[in-house]
Amino acid sequence: MEMREPNTQLNRLHQEAGWTQGQFARSVNRLGTEGGTPTTFGESTVHYWRKGHMPMEAVRPLILEALARKLGRPITHAEAGFPVPVHDQVNCSIVEELIDLGRHDMERRNFIGASLFSVALTIPNWPDIVGRMDAVQSGAALRIGTPDVELVTKMTDRLFQTFEDFGGRHTRPMAALFLISTVAPYLRTDGPEEVRKAMISAASFLCYLTGWMAEDEALHGLAQKYYAKGLELAGASNDHLTYCHVLRGMSVQAADLGHGPTAVRLANAAATSAPKSGPRLRAFFAGQQAYAFAVAGDDQAALRSIRETEKALDIAESGAGSFGGFNPSILAYATSQVRYHSGDIGGSIKSLELHFLLRDATDTPRSAARFGSVLAERQLEMGYLEAACQTWNQVLDKYPSIHSGRVDRHVARIRSLLRPHEKNAVARDLSERSIQSTKRVNV
Repeated sequence: MEMREPNTQLNRLHQEAGWTQGQFARSVNRLGTEGGTPTTFGESTVHYWRKGHMPMEAVRPLILEALARKLGRPITHAEAGFPVPVHDQVNCSIVEELIDLGRHDMERRNFIGASLFSVALTIPNWPDIVGRMDAVQSGAALRIGTPDVELVTKMTDRLFQTFEDFGGRHTRPMAALFLISTVAPYLRTDGPEEVRKAMISAASFLCYLTGWMAEDEALHGLAQKYYAKGLELAGASNDHLTYCHVLRGMSVQAADLGHGPTAVRLANAAATSAPKSGPRLRAFFAGQQAYAFAVAGDDQAALRSIRETEKALDIAESGAGSFGGFNPSILAYATSQVRYHSGDIGGSIKSLELHFLLRDATDTPRSAARFGSVLAERQLEMGYLEAACQTWNQVLDKYPSIHSGRVDRHVARIRSLLRPHEKNAVARDLSERSIQSTKRVNV
């Protein structure tokens, strides 16, 4: 007699649901009747499923939906110990992989879901939004419409702003929860074709943003998984611009990690594949090309790209977009990166100082702390000890409100960088202050 391994995942979900085997079977039967394909499963059938006998493919969605309704959250094939179907790519495989990715991301942080709604409270018409969230999570939403797409877009805006204000340590789990609890069910819900495409596109950008947050914490493998999902969804929605936006983000990651040729390939793909756009977006893509070329050691190409960026920004209309906005302060930062990787450390410092002179309301606290840290490190590299200490002290003034892994790593380096200067009282005081500041990260 063939021995089967028990389905431990399904058993765990069954236990979480608190059902008897009979209740489980009746819940599945009700869904079969609702869908026009009645079933007559009993306790013995559920017993066999739990023992490892694989339900028929047509029955598995009924089991997942029964568990989802009982537990109040989406349940994927993988979570229930079932093989993931290969058909209906957007409605099943991509969405289920997205749910599993977000759930694993949340589990590693032990995130409390209530914090998600503290972000959503900043959106107008809160009561209507709460109702829509509840409907889609319970399975009561039968069709999606334009207001649902607007919900996802506005929540993404708020998550992005929270990330830029405070960092990704707390914001990324919020984004992951929103992905699996609300966005993924929306992707499975019927609606007009234009609305469904818009929803998939909105989900694509949220994946990109969540990957950007993961990169902030140096979770580079996780970031790449989110980026990959973002690319798949952008393709599924025929959203060419978001697709290129994600490619650019992947190029930034590669360049930050020192992988010049890969960064160039991705930056070029983003720039050359981008649909026709205004000068600000052209600057957005060309600026990353310049950074990638500089990391790859192609100084001439980097200078050409930075000049192209300058020209595009010169003719750009005033104001910055909510995403991808490229302003003079960001151009100054991009120029500093090109100069630094070309060996011009002094010129890089001047460009960073210009960046801080040009900053406006669109620039954020997280970037101020990050770029300030970079400036201090380069000032020290040039031997400007007092200037570096002054810049670092300004960073530490802002640091208590920033929860960014990238900034944490910069602050953690201060002590080792100042160790050769221990006889200097200012450096010694700053080193001690940095030690006290980093203690909060380990609490």
